[in-house]
Amino acid sequence: MSPVILFSIVMLYFGLLLGVAWQTSRKGSNAGFFIGNRNSHWMLVAFGMIGTSLSGVTFISVPGAVSRDGFYYFQIILGQFFGYLVIAYVLLPLYYRLQLVSIYHYLDVRLGRRSYQAGASFFILSRTLGATARLYLVVRILQDVILSDLGLPFWFTTLLILLMIVLYTYRGGVKTLIWTDTLQTMCMLAGLLICVAYILGQLDLRPLQALDQLQTQGLARIFNTDIDSRFFFAKQIIAGVFIAIAMTGMDQEMMQKTISVTTVRDAQKNVLLLSVTMLGVVLLFLYLGGLLSLFASSMGMAATGDKLFPAVVFGYLPPMVQVLFVIALISALFPSADGAITALTSSFCIDILGISRNGALDEAGKTRIRHRVHLGFALLFLVLIMGFKWADNASMIGLILKLAGFTYGPLLGLFCFGILTHRQVQDRWVPWLALAGPLICLGLDHYQSALLGSYQIGLEMLLLNGALVFGLLWVFSKPGPKEPDTAVQGDSAVHW
Repeated sequence: MSPVILFSIVMLYFGLLLGVAWQTSRKGSNAGFFIGNRNSHWMLVAFGMIGTSLSGVTFISVPGAVSRDGFYYFQIILGQFFGYLVIAYVLLPLYYRLQLVSIYHYLDVRLGRRSYQAGASFFILSRTLGATARLYLVVRILQDVILSDLGLPFWFTTLLILLMIVLYTYRGGVKTLIWTDTLQTMCMLAGLLICVAYILGQLDLRPLQALDQLQTQGLARIFNTDIDSRFFFAKQIIAGVFIAIAMTGMDQEMMQKTISVTTVRDAQKNVLLLSVTMLGVVLLFLYLGGLLSLFASSMGMAATGDKLFPAVVFGYLPPMVQVLFVIALISALFPSADGAITALTSSFCIDILGISRNGALDEAGKTRIRHRVHLGFALLFLVLIMGFKWADNASMIGLILKLAGFTYGPLLGLFCFGILTHRQVQDRWVPWLALAGPLICLGLDHYQSALLGSYQIGLEMLLLNGALVFGLLWVFSKPGPKEPDTAVQGDSAVHW
């Protein structure tokens, strides 16, 4: 299909998002931007969070990895299911009891101001790197299949997409994202189902026949029983539990939408629905990956990894499916970037700049600062995406999960220490202790073959990192009161 037509469709789709943003951001306020005025419907939030949780990386990288790893990724998703239960019944009641806008205010209440800012800083680092890595993958594909033929350079493509995202999140924030994420999730899942149906047709197979072929070729294997492998099932499932807890329950982007729901009970229903839905959706992505592998093998295709899905769609499927693929790809792209920029703006304004604690700022002053920070993060995204282009990586899903192991570990350690112990830390030391965990893990990762032989550290790096931070906090702390302090103290809670 003509790149001009595909580009026109992209712009029409963006126009639809902009219309939704205009409708939902009228009479917008800082409370609407940060927490959606706490009146979001839990089913809309749950459905929209599917798109945020999956992103363009799941859409492209998960199917592309099946030819190499089979269905091993599903082991992580099984672990995440149990992690979501912890979020629903441990973290959400805590967040609602403290009436948090930024979840990192919990660290201020429980541990101290330095701990709070350290936690927020690690979130900003984690989400910035993760979101730009996800965004880079989809921008690269859009560049290859559409915009390079129009003579547009990669940097301009990236700038154009970031400009689109800024335009529809600039005013509405969370209040807008609840609706745009719902729309985009619908488009992404529709594209997934249609691609599965068309590839089954190209292979002339019924769904169960295709599954039999996948099992025969070893592509549908779910559990790895090699204890030395980084895909060993126990490591993957346990890692999945803590990935969900850290990357969803301790992530401002994900929780910012969840706590925009009016009551904790409805927020819990949101997370439980998300946990069940993710099992089915990711399994369908893996099944698609198996079909792509069968198709590539039958056609003698050389494309693998992240390049496989686009190569099949644009090389062998009809124009209408190509259009749906592009819409679905964009729908996977935007939730992983728009929510990230919004959450990063929220965290930086509230946690680092402390605009909620600045009594000299009126509503207009807070809004001006928020707008500048929002644009600043969009510019930072542009710089980092160009950095990822320079480095390039065969499979972004592996890179993103590895980055998460290093950057979310301190958050896991800080929150677990606060929730599971009554001990009081030496607050001034906490930022350095939180930094020590990832540095030790970096050294271990670099020298693991010399230190551990054939054993490979995989996703359990997140758990190890969190445990190191937890242990260091224990050493540099003293016994506290019998009951942990969970009352809102001073200005720790934020009210708009």
